[in-house]
Amino acid sequence: MSHFKKVLIANRGEIARRIIRTCKRLSISTVAVYSEADAASLFVKEADEAVLIGPAPVKKSYLDLEAIIQAAKQTGADAVHPGYGFLAENGTFAERCAEEGITFIGPTASVIRLMGDKIAARKQMKAAGIQIVPGVDGALRSIDEAKQVANEIGYPVMLKASAGGGGIGMQIVHSDQELEKAFESTAQRAGSYFGDDTLFLEKYISSPRHIEVQIAGDVHGNVVHLWERECSIQRRNQKIIEEAPSPFLDPVAREALCAAAVKGAESIGYTNVGTMEFIVDEQGQYYFLEMNTRIQVEHPVTEEISAIDLVEWQLKIAANLPIDRGAIPSNPSGHAIECRVYAEDARTFMPSPGKIDALVVPVEARLEFAVTEGDQVTPFYDPMIGKIITHGASRAEAIEKMKQALQQCIVGGIKNNLPLLASIMDDSAFQAGTYNTKFVETLLKG
Repeated sequence: MSHFKKVLIANRGEIARRIIRTCKRLSISTVAVYSEADAASLFVKEADEAVLIGPAPVKKSYLDLEAIIQAAKQTGADAVHPGYGFLAENGTFAERCAEEGITFIGPTASVIRLMGDKIAARKQMKAAGIQIVPGVDGALRSIDEAKQVANEIGYPVMLKASAGGGGIGMQIVHSDQELEKAFESTAQRAGSYFGDDTLFLEKYISSPRHIEVQIAGDVHGNVVHLWERECSIQRRNQKIIEEAPSPFLDPVAREALCAAAVKGAESIGYTNVGTMEFIVDEQGQYYFLEMNTRIQVEHPVTEEISAIDLVEWQLKIAANLPIDRGAIPSNPSGHAIECRVYAEDARTFMPSPGKIDALVVPVEARLEFAVTEGDQVTPFYDPMIGKIITHGASRAEAIEKMKQALQQCIVGGIKNNLPLLASIMDDSAFQAGTYNTKFVETLLKG
């Protein structure tokens, strides 16, 4: 299918296992890289080869790009798949791969950098004619400028780190007084997390929905979409349940949103799989939020409604093959839901590391789990231990299947969010599809 003989996976956990699965099906051999904390992990056992790259802390292992490049050279890998998180959106890593003659399975370094800079991305999309949230078009130079912009567009506003992501470096502000406090603290946090304290500011949309469009582009100039995913059920600005298609969009709105996503991706000459993210207000007006230049945690729901293996598409596009437009169905098939299972206290959302002394997984669901019974959830990495995905002919059927799957699932020995996920499936607002990004907050208050 491609010229890749061996792919190194610069990631861990369930996404590493997911990539290995597709590579095995395509007869491509795989190399896992792992930290000392992950030595006994499933993904390490499942890869054809495995290379230890350092101790548990991410800076000394999964973020050590030179150690990963060395592992690729040592094993003769001709391509690197970065998964998501870690180095997936690191332009320097993409560049280093190219310098060593190793294919980076993702877009070009320049596109990663452009879309990784929230301010530059806003300007780019505005120039492409895509609606962006009202706000400042450049970096804020001072607190006085921030106040001036906030008063022009009206409070509440969202103060954001330009280099931010994953909900980090964002703060909602309701007044000049709050803005003064937030400006300094957000800049400090951005500086320590991302090494860049640049801030910008935009109008805060109070009851939004978070809807993203799955796109893909190839080196032959084809850019396509595989519809949208609804990602509004979040805690701490991070998603916990996603579904496709969105229950909020009618066919006309869906077509407009997906066309805007394709237009935005075309404007930057995007190659490989990626996601255009939008905030949609109560009136259905959509605004560009950001672009993720990688595969997403929630990609399985799109795979379920399209019958397309997105990892296979990534491999083919990286091998300079054209996208097979004929493989794209004319309409989404049924409905899919994904629940992320976390090792965490479901009320405080604090991680709950420890040993999994019992693990019972549902029978009739797609499972993407990082762990097995007896494994340790360490404090070093994201506490997500797996994902449960259900697909039905209708949304109601997908929900019913998810309810059953969650009832069958048992994670023993550590706190987890299974009860929260089950209560969401039972909630009338969720079942009606009338929720927004405040949903979990409201549910827990109730």
